[in-house]
Amino acid sequence: MTHNAPRNTILLIEDNRDDEELALRAFRKNNVANDIVVARDGAEALHLLLGTAVPNEVNGTRKKLHPLIVLLDLKLPKIDGLEVLRRIRSNRETALMPVVVLTTSSEERDILESYRLGTNSYVRKPVDFAEFVETMRQLASYWLHLNEPPPDIPSARNSPTLL
Repeated sequence: MTHNAPRNTILLIEDNRDDEELALRAFRKNNVANDIVVARDGAEALHLLLGTAVPNEVNGTRKKLHPLIVLLDLKLPKIDGLEVLRRIRSNRETALMPVVVLTTSSEERDILESYRLGTNSYVRKPVDFAEFVETMRQLASYWLHLNEPPPDIPSARNSPTLL
């Protein structure tokens, strides 16, 4: 039987190891205590969200990941970020899940298509580490504290996040 996994996680979908490490360092620097799960390509992300990819250590059942927020890069191997977003929005269980596109792309077509497919926000990754840390602080502050999530996702205020 499949049940939803704990929902206090952040899903970071990022194929670039340097950007992944920057994001994780920025979260640590901002005292974000949520569990952070990293998917390194679009196929892995969809498997985590729509498949049965998270084992339950207590009883051996497998659970789908249902994070508080998805941080989605667009330029991904196997399945690109726009297709990941399309599939997230087309699935009844994930359609309302908050998704923030976090990418280096400033191409107008990527921005327009991301919003057309239903992203909640489009954020360009700053190159400067200090700016990146501040961007991640603001994202965490808004999405984990101020934003009121859809009813099927517990309030971020009840998660173990610190800022």
